[in-house]
Amino acid sequence: MKDVWKPARTPKGGISWTILQATREKTRKGKDGYIYSKPLFTPAVRSLAGKRIKVAGWMMPLDKGVRQKRFVLLAYPPGCPFHFHAMPNQFIEVLADIPFPTDERKTHVVSGVLELTGQDESGIFYRLKAASPS
Repeated sequence: MKDVWKPARTPKGGISWTILQATREKTRKGKDGYIYSKPLFTPAVRSLAGKRIKVAGWMMPLDKGVRQKRFVLLAYPPGCPFHFHAMPNQFIEVLADIPFPTDERKTHVVSGVLELTGQDESGIFYRLKAASPS
């Protein structure tokens, strides 16, 4: 039986999820009882900040419609639409200039400018801006 719980394959000339997943998470419990986290980026990840990268993953749409300009790219295939299982180092918020066809069943290869985020404890470590299908 083929194991589907592997990260998306690295596209030719692209960045591996292994590199992105090397980012560690520093957590704290707030006075409100919620857990907050900040990223601890590796030097390899920091060197990618502000650069156009290419990465593959599965789409989690954030809007209704046949095309998406803003979505989450997951390193691993989604398991259940009601249970978001990815850690902050296993997904990227994508802000696309060119809309992507909505398709949650296949891997998408995305090119965009990598922004390192999360110092505000938002739980989002990565964002791709000016993204487009590759």
